[in-house]
Amino acid sequence: MKGRKVIELNKKVLAVGVFAAGLASFAQYASATEYPLTLENCGRTLTFDQAPNRVVSLGQSSTELLYLLGLTDRVVGTAVWLGPVQEQFRDVNATIPRLADNDPSFESVVGQKPDMVATQFQWHIGPNGKVGTIDQFAELSIPVYTAPADCVGKDNTTGGDGTRIDAFSMDQIYQGIADLSKIFDVEERGADLIADFKAREQAAREKVAAVNGKGISALFWFSSAEIDVDPFVAGQKGAPAYVMSILGVENVIDSDDEWPTVGWETIARTNPDIIAIGKMDRRRFPADDWELKMQFLKSDPVTRQMNAVKSGNIVVMDAQSMNPTMRTIDGIETLAKAIEAFEATQ
Repeated sequence: MKGRKVIELNKKVLAVGVFAAGLASFAQYASATEYPLTLENCGRTLTFDQAPNRVVSLGQSSTELLYLLGLTDRVVGTAVWLGPVQEQFRDVNATIPRLADNDPSFESVVGQKPDMVATQFQWHIGPNGKVGTIDQFAELSIPVYTAPADCVGKDNTTGGDGTRIDAFSMDQIYQGIADLSKIFDVEERGADLIADFKAREQAAREKVAAVNGKGISALFWFSSAEIDVDPFVAGQKGAPAYVMSILGVENVIDSDDEWPTVGWETIARTNPDIIAIGKMDRRRFPADDWELKMQFLKSDPVTRQMNAVKSGNIVVMDAQSMNPTMRTIDGIETLAKAIEAFEATQ
């Protein structure tokens, strides 16, 4: 449980470095998109006769990805926000209509006359979409591009957050970047962005390898329906599991569910070295508030006995980096810093 993983970690660092170098080289030779463009997305075939000019984006990660690809002038509406937009896009984002903080109506989306909709989650547009179904948009000749991270290796017909059959990987994020850069004929920007993310992931791995991590254990707490009930914590197949695995950290939650609810007494028995708590602007549940999470951990008679709480190894982490999004890379960096700080006290 506390065995070293330095050798395996260094091998991964080398592999990532080679891959990132290859992507950087590819960016120099990216060619223009040839239309009509046909690609596969979430089990469907999409065809574009030209780059879309009017896009509605449902999901903060999808929106920020379009911004990072230099496509702010194509976005005509956004929805589904968990927190503030990235600082460099604050001004331009304020000029783009926000259709809703959470779930927009079907009418508000089509009212923007989009020639494409980008959605982060199938529970917004999917088999049982709260906004609408793929067929509803197809009837209006509006293609829907869904982030691969929410459909690859995942069953979204089960309701709620769906069931992740295969473990999440950042490769799914990179696939989304590559697809969108092709759709909008900005492949060089996409390749540059992927190379940057890969380089940041490599640097985080190197940071952990440098302090000789000792098989540290961690818990990721996203939220809870009520502050004092069983929390939604990260299982073995979601984004936090990926973050922990590439840094050689043990996930104390042994469940294949993406966000299982687990009792605090059970969690306390695992006694994690580090606890990461989600920070978000959303207030669907009381425990969406990170400060309430912190107060609970320090005051509850069970949780306050955990080593992570007593030693102050509680990390406040952007909740979006706990989801399978482009901000997962931020979560990797945040946990790497926490590991570095933890090892400094041992």
